Amino acid sequence: MTDDRLLLPDGVRATLHERRAADAPAEVCGVLLGERAAGDGVGVGDDASADRVAAAVPVENVAGDPERRYELDPAGTVAALDDGEDRGLAPVGFYHSHPRGPADPSATDRDRAAWTGYVYCIVAPGELGAYRWIGEAFRPLRVETP
Repeated sequence: MTDDRLLLPDGVRATLHERRAADAPAEVCGVLLGERAAGDGVGVGDDASADRVAAAVPVENVAGDPERRYELDPAGTVAALDDGEDRGLAPVGFYHSHPRGPADPSATDRDRAAWTGYVYCIVAPGELGAYRWIGEAFRPLRVETP
């Protein structure tokens, strides 16, 4: 099994928890920007398997029931990706909150995951989980502070 990691600065982690707390009980969501690791992020044994987050850009949650689901506003997502490109940052993945916990992917998260090889962070009270979508399942990542 690969030693898959996510490098997440303390400041970004704190920002994610602050956003979760400020908008609870609604779920928050957004785009993670930074530097993608070498490899496709899917294959076992990829070298340099640590994506590095530099920024978390909030995107409006346009879900019909934002206390139970999240849906990134398409225009806001494009704007966040464009902002990242302007700043020389690549899309690393996405984040959303589970205001009542846990920081594990739900069945809905699995059903709606679409970006194979990218990171999905889940922020819950007192915890943060990071996972890589590998096309049919989430693979847990070890979160480290760079």
